[in-house]
Amino acid sequence: MATHALTVGFDLDMTIIDSRPGIAAAFVALSEETGAFIDTDLVVSRLGPPLAQEIAHWFPAADVAAMTDRYREIYPDYAIGPTLAMPGARESIEAIRALGGRTMVVTAKYEPNAKLHLAHLGIEPDVTVGDLWAEAKAQALREHGAGVYVGDHTGDVRGARAADACSVGVTTGPCDEAELRAAGADVVLSSLTEFPAWLETYV
Repeated sequence: MATHALTVGFDLDMTIIDSRPGIAAAFVALSEETGAFIDTDLVVSRLGPPLAQEIAHWFPAADVAAMTDRYREIYPDYAIGPTLAMPGARESIEAIRALGGRTMVVTAKYEPNAKLHLAHLGIEPDVTVGDLWAEAKAQALREHGAGVYVGDHTGDVRGARAADACSVGVTTGPCDEAELRAAGADVVLSSLTEFPAWLETYV
């Protein structure tokens, strides 16, 4: 592989960032504002799918769109500050750049909030695309020529497969190695701390 052609995509939540404390805080605020019961421990145990799917567990169907919008409005006040970079995230971005490659984040998260997270943490991918989940992630991966996509969820594996990209799973989210491999992951790492060494073998 020519290094100038290397483009690697990453999922965001539980791949690049540990957003569990921030997401929990935002859902607590939404619960207090609306009076709805929301089990935040359960919410943060299954991050990955689009927000509206999670909102639908706690609000009537007729309210899902409005509550999704409201969550996104209050999110920056509660979720950005407590969120941390995942171990190895910065080093993985740097390893790709050291090889002359480009990086992108492709996430189901609302794109403006995804960009707020990355800016707050000083992580600067070349491209950030939000509001894409599972196979739909292939749209952005293909558009930007990503040959590798890294994520923690079986939905991320499906997105990589749909884009004909190498699927690298990390077991830092809700899916374990067996689930990621069953979904079709080409490689499974325990975390991004292992990614730079793997990348050397890949290129």
